[in-house]
Amino acid sequence: MKKAYLLLEDGTTLEGKPFGAATASAGEVVFNTGMTGYPESLTDPSYRGQILTLTYPLIGNYGVPGECKDTHSIKKYFESNHIHIKGLVVSEYCEAPSHWHSRKTLHEWLKKHGIPGISEIDTRALTQRLREKGTMLGKITSSPKDSSDFYDPDKDNLVAQVSTKRVRTYKAGPKTVVLIDCGAKNNIVRSLLQRNITVIKVPWNYDFFEKGIKPDGIFISNGPGDPMIITETHAIVKKCLDSSLPVFGICLGNQVMAIAAGAKTYKLPYGHRAQNQPCMNLETGTCFITSQNHGFAVEEKSLPQSFKPWFVNVNDKTIEGIKHASKPIMAVQFHPEATPGPTDTSYLFDEFVAQL
Repeated sequence: MKKAYLLLEDGTTLEGKPFGAATASAGEVVFNTGMTGYPESLTDPSYRGQILTLTYPLIGNYGVPGECKDTHSIKKYFESNHIHIKGLVVSEYCEAPSHWHSRKTLHEWLKKHGIPGISEIDTRALTQRLREKGTMLGKITSSPKDSSDFYDPDKDNLVAQVSTKRVRTYKAGPKTVVLIDCGAKNNIVRSLLQRNITVIKVPWNYDFFEKGIKPDGIFISNGPGDPMIITETHAIVKKCLDSSLPVFGICLGNQVMAIAAGAKTYKLPYGHRAQNQPCMNLETGTCFITSQNHGFAVEEKSLPQSFKPWFVNVNDKTIEGIKHASKPIMAVQFHPEATPGPTDTSYLFDEFVAQL
């Protein structure tokens, strides 16, 4: 039987069984505690550069859906056109999925996209190690003595890799929103279109102010990597904050908004990745279960007086949202568009649209 190995930068070697593409791959090893949603998670651009460990013990049992598109040519069941993880780590891989939506196995899908997987790993023990020591670099390989270098995705401009390369317009109603694409999930676009908003998606470094685009509002998307790297986006978002337009940010958009306002960000020990993260609205005291995928957070004490914390993570008290004191400017660290996960906070899209 063929073997595969997960090597960690602390010297740990874990032996397992390969599936997916027969290739080696290196990245940052992180974990997600969600029970479902691997097709959406694997196509989430925020996972760019990461080896994803899924803690739920059985993965692949409902296969992978087809790649059909909606009337706007957006894939219905995926969050982008590609798999963005560098590798997948699971406890047990199901080789014979059963679901009416399934069109291929997870193995076939990973193989098609050149992504290696490794199964028969004690993901509980691995997760405990990552929680104790923090996320670390690793690699999936066929040799336990692989001496090739580890890869640190935080040193690369991952946003430039996943952002759209051209301006694209999705037509709907008369109101228009510019979406700064730092790695936007498809359901952000869908959520705006469903509310009859025309979306103009622009690259991460595209100064739409200089190009003469005059939207009714601005949206800053999620995305991968260290938010401090994308300085060109910081400059554009600063212009957004200085304007009178409504601005809404999600995930990386929350961090970039904070940086543009003068705040700082920092790397979390092991991040928040799952569909079961509790967040409290500090204005109402209401707690929501949210979908999350981020490794960085906003430093609360660095926020300028013009901004205030809006949401907080109930588990570790980190900032999960910020709001301007007087302007229609707000952002959240979690994912109100879900996919995967609960849709409890989708009302935030309605709040944003009402401000346009």
